[in-house]
Amino acid sequence: MDISSYFEPIDISKIGYKRGNFVPRVGDLVTSYNKEGGRFPVIDGQYVALVGLTDGRGAASNLNCSNAADMIRRYLYPLAGIEEGVKVVDLGNMIPGATIEDSRQALTEVTMELLRQNCIVVTLGGGQDYTWALYRAYAQLGKVMNISAIDSCFDIDEERDLDSHNWLRYIIMEQPNYLFNYTNIGYQTYFVGQQYVDLMDELKFDAYRLGWVRENIVRSEPLLRNADCVSIDIGAVRQSDAPANTFPSPHGFYGEELCRLTRFAGMSDKTSTLGFFEFSPMHDNSGQTAHMLAHALWYFIEGVGKRKQDNPYKDTENYRKVIVPLEEHGVEVVFYKSKKSDRWWVEIPYATDTHGDTKRKLLVPCLYDDYEQALQNKIPDLWWKFYQRVNS
Repeated sequence: MDISSYFEPIDISKIGYKRGNFVPRVGDLVTSYNKEGGRFPVIDGQYVALVGLTDGRGAASNLNCSNAADMIRRYLYPLAGIEEGVKVVDLGNMIPGATIEDSRQALTEVTMELLRQNCIVVTLGGGQDYTWALYRAYAQLGKVMNISAIDSCFDIDEERDLDSHNWLRYIIMEQPNYLFNYTNIGYQTYFVGQQYVDLMDELKFDAYRLGWVRENIVRSEPLLRNADCVSIDIGAVRQSDAPANTFPSPHGFYGEELCRLTRFAGMSDKTSTLGFFEFSPMHDNSGQTAHMLAHALWYFIEGVGKRKQDNPYKDTENYRKVIVPLEEHGVEVVFYKSKKSDRWWVEIPYATDTHGDTKRKLLVPCLYDDYEQALQNKIPDLWWKFYQRVNS
């Protein structure tokens, strides 16, 4: 499939980048579709593919986010280097459709083609409703997937036309459904309300408060390691670090914490789509938010360069299997530790038929803390949550 017709080239002079630096910069190393070169890049292997979204009609509050992609590029391109071995291609900006539905469908088709070619898709700009379009790409490929959202809210507002405040509702309600798990990282209760927290629990989804994540941000690593799609609402970052949002909050993640989160996502062998949404340049302060997002993207790319190709399902020789019997509960909890990265997974057994005759296993990323919890003869919270989900 030729996806070049969906894009328009970027104007290098417009984003203010000048080539010829002594130290190689991102702009020198990225293969970009720009007005100077003219040709659409040839994708002949695994790339991190940057896709600018210039249609912000689905952003319920941040309509100016259609101008976000070039502002992020303005600060990304001058940054030093790229992790060795990582190939990055900037496909330019997608041409807006006649309607926002057309723009979403175009992103779905482009993402499907890039995923087929084993690319990692990074979208810049637009409203968070585009997460629906990314989800549809996996669904149309017949792939069950997980979403992790770095967001202060759950985006499951009342029924109305799809927008950035209710995209998750649309995904949940779709039949057949290809969403296995949704994880919210950093919600703030005063924006959400207890009834929605209870709803997340009823749906057996995972939601983690901002304070819990910030207390030990490493806790978020397995949450992102398990994600196929990572959706970032810039409103999750506090106003002091990211003022470019129509309704910024004095609380949220710091910019350096977002960088750590995107690096975790980059290091995940599973993550294949990432979106930076709800950035409204008209509210930015001297490019502060754009600069911070460029850093977060840089850290994502660095993380991709540090992927270990961890796959406990196939590469059993590079994993140490540890069985912890929980005598009081009558179960055994099985862990796997990677010899390549020292990361941990826990095994979740489940039946594949109504009689429970055939057993399979699901491997869920976890922390050493979960293993320690099992050693104390306690069922790890993560194990119990997923066990209930797959055996209900």
